[in-house]
Amino acid sequence: MTISVNQLIEDQELKDLTPEIKTNSWITTSELVRPGIQLAGYFDYFAYERIQILGKVEHYYLHTLPENVRKERFDKIMSYPIPCLLVSRNMGLPDELLEIARKHQRKILGSDLNTTKLISRLMNYLEFHLAETTRIHGVLMDIYGVGVVITGKSGIGKSETAVELIKRGHLLVADDTIEVKRIGHDYIVGSAPELTRHMIEVRGIGILDVKSLYGVGAIKNRTGIDLVVHLEEWDQQKSYDRLGLDESHRKILDVEVEEVVIPVKPARNISLMIEVAARNHRQKMMGYHAAQAFSERLTDYLKRE
Repeated sequence: MTISVNQLIEDQELKDLTPEIKTNSWITTSELVRPGIQLAGYFDYFAYERIQILGKVEHYYLHTLPENVRKERFDKIMSYPIPCLLVSRNMGLPDELLEIARKHQRKILGSDLNTTKLISRLMNYLEFHLAETTRIHGVLMDIYGVGVVITGKSGIGKSETAVELIKRGHLLVADDTIEVKRIGHDYIVGSAPELTRHMIEVRGIGILDVKSLYGVGAIKNRTGIDLVVHLEEWDQQKSYDRLGLDESHRKILDVEVEEVVIPVKPARNISLMIEVAARNHRQKMMGYHAAQAFSERLTDYLKRE
């Protein structure tokens, strides 16, 4: 994944100090670097592929250098294919250094944030936009604060179940196609593609705009994915878990997500079952596992007998 410097300027409302430079560089990593050691003249292992952040310390250090040394060091930094150089606190740069940037066609940007806040904000932004991404088929909802992906073959009733859950006060994130991003080591976030955002398809009725029908309180732009609920037709020959001790998981972007299989047949209230599954998962995350508690209680009872 990549993001352009021009998109970064627009999204983060940064000031372009070299607007005459029309080349659009690309950012490929969420990591940032403060080039203080390069300003001191050491260029071995220079991480030039990262955005360069010029903070208060680097800015003041630049002005302690003799003019010829300052120009030489800055020229060498600009000679590398850096995506851009970003100056915090709107401190700006001397005209001679801006001229060097123009010579090498490197964008110089400015921000009114202090360096710590700027780095934090940029890393969060870049980690999300440069995250590993995939798409999965299903419905994603926020149920009691638990991100639940409802999967199953076409026609099993995923969207109809989602409508019932919306009516019960839960939030729709995505229907049919879910865009999943991996943020950090083991956290995945789901959202809807822009084309289908806030929309849901119900067979026999068509496309529904959930935001218009139920209001903004019925939608959510994105949520973490905590639980997968797979719907399948009831198979009398299959043995379904009745205790909840044997947990299964599904891998999404190499992250293990707990999966619950709910068999579908007439008279079963699937939306209620999904609500219970979400509540149960939330209990587990808070440290209470009902099936294990029952197993321990049964073991103690048998020992007493």
